[in-house]
Amino acid sequence: MYGILAAVVLLGVLIFVHELGHFLAARRLGVRVTRFSLGFGPKIAGVVKGDTEYVLSAIPLGGYVKMVGEDIFEEEELSEEEKKVAFSHKPVWVRAVIVAAGPFFNLLFAAVVLSFVYLWGTPVLDPVVGNVMPNTPAASAGLQKGDRILSINGDPIESWDELSSIVHKSAGKRITVKVKRGEMVLTISLVPEEKEITTPLGKKLKVGMMGVVAAGTYHIVRSNPLMAVFLGVQKTIEMIVLTLIGLVKLLQRVVPWKSVGGPILIFQMAKQQAQAGMLAMLSFAAFISVNLGIINLFPIPVLDGGHLLFLGIEKVMGRPPKPQTVEMAQKAGIFLLVTLMILACYNDILRIMGKH
Repeated sequence: MYGILAAVVLLGVLIFVHELGHFLAARRLGVRVTRFSLGFGPKIAGVVKGDTEYVLSAIPLGGYVKMVGEDIFEEEELSEEEKKVAFSHKPVWVRAVIVAAGPFFNLLFAAVVLSFVYLWGTPVLDPVVGNVMPNTPAASAGLQKGDRILSINGDPIESWDELSSIVHKSAGKRITVKVKRGEMVLTISLVPEEKEITTPLGKKLKVGMMGVVAAGTYHIVRSNPLMAVFLGVQKTIEMIVLTLIGLVKLLQRVVPWKSVGGPILIFQMAKQQAQAGMLAMLSFAAFISVNLGIINLFPIPVLDGGHLLFLGIEKVMGRPPKPQTVEMAQKAGIFLLVTLMILACYNDILRIMGKH
């Protein structure tokens, strides 16, 4: 139940942020919004303020912003007053900005959340040896459990990531490692051996390995506000790039389709992150927000990316596509999305059963 509640709250916040982007852009660019709904289906509660009805609906798996003149299949004619505030009567660039604002807000939300995480403080893994693998360069050189790595080739080491980065680049090269063991400081020389590893995205790399495992201890590093914003934006960009690379690898079958997860996996991960603490949950929220923003930009009809595709066609052709064409494309888009959702849920079920 805790995982379900955490996931529902998380998805609710991300959906609200997405729809808020559409809503604010529409209001700013002179388009009247008649309904802002969090969720689909029957209305649970609602309130009217100005021209807009704000609604909480029964199915918390999405949301929508309804604008005047948005539905191209409406047979009802708009009055001259309505045309001035109608989505359909605005220039292409205005409609494109409104459509793109939803995914953009998801990416912006991720950057803001991650900036807060860096400001509050992030755990950094200490360069302390937790275990030494037998028959490895570390074992031969005499490294021991509990040794703290102080420097490599004279470069100070303050985190396990720094240690790994240097060692990975030093395959077959002799390095000088200064370690603290109890009250003693020792200097150890060793040659990392070359090993082939496979990254989570399926890429094979040859890296240097010493044969040690981290102890798992960590310290908290807090950033000043300016650096926190910089790191938050940088991390968001890294997430965007990794998400796009992962999607390409998925299409290339480098990353197997069984790795695709759906709502069940999100619920399980939300529970795990919530139990790990607020910062872990916020980082997970940023990750899901980036994925939601990127996926919504796919050129699939019914998604924001599909609407942008139709607007691009309208800009090139000088007229919008025929309603019949849009309707057929949207049906195909819905079929594709439903198929992907079924695949994701199927993978989730097999994962629960221990078959993935």
